[in-house]
Amino acid sequence: MGVRGIAPEELDARREVGARLRAARRTAGLTLRHVAQALDVSAGTWSAVENGATKIDDARLARAAGILGIEPAALRGSAPAAGWRDFGPLRLEPPLAGALAAFVELGYHGATIRDIAQRARLSVPGVYHHWPAKQDLLVALLDLTMDDLLTRARAARAEADGPVERFTRLVECLALFHTHRRELGFIGASEMRSLDEPNRIRIAASRQEVQHMVDDEVREGCRRGEMATPLPKEAARAVVTMCTALPQWWSPEGPSSPETVARQYVGFALDVVRLAR
Repeated sequence: MGVRGIAPEELDARREVGARLRAARRTAGLTLRHVAQALDVSAGTWSAVENGATKIDDARLARAAGILGIEPAALRGSAPAAGWRDFGPLRLEPPLAGALAAFVELGYHGATIRDIAQRARLSVPGVYHHWPAKQDLLVALLDLTMDDLLTRARAARAEADGPVERFTRLVECLALFHTHRRELGFIGASEMRSLDEPNRIRIAASRQEVQHMVDDEVREGCRRGEMATPLPKEAARAVVTMCTALPQWWSPEGPSSPETVARQYVGFALDVVRLAR
């Protein structure tokens, strides 16, 4: 069983629904408090729903979907609608887009709300209308990053059979994400230290979940004799670090597409774990 007697699969389902609710709210340009008031619940309760700590019933889910302007069925899915390999344009509401551009260029501590407002083509009060503090923008971007990456990683892993194939899919997923979504990946790697508690602990736990997926497949591959590294934990960490470092150098103007890089990195990763050939 999972936390407080809740099965792990139930916890995963709650977290996925919560992540989709949070993403839909932000796409609609609504604050957590606005949605909570519309649903006649406290902001704390709605925050718990979005973080997967509290279950939402079907009636309230339908009401929330109406407020957010989407179909209830879209909130129950477990994988990206277009598939984990497919990346459309990154669409963010203007303050988040401005914050992402400013944090990538100037760093979190170097960027001001005025810098964010300029890149979002808004006034400073326009940013503050929905986002009380710069920290809230960083938290929102890192939540979006981890929600998307986790959903894709779970889908990639679920479609494969056996530790080698699952490991291969996870590496491909990580490489594709950190190229197609290089700006999000960049701040995900560089700005964790800028998070305040308790958000740092929560988002770090999501990062660790991705790492543990890879750890588990390398450990199982070694147990079955399909991988021969004498240091499975260290090898798994090296592989994930290799993928998360991609935003530091990869550019869409360069010679290699995300798909080419992903194929190359799968080969590198199989060498690291010493695939039995």
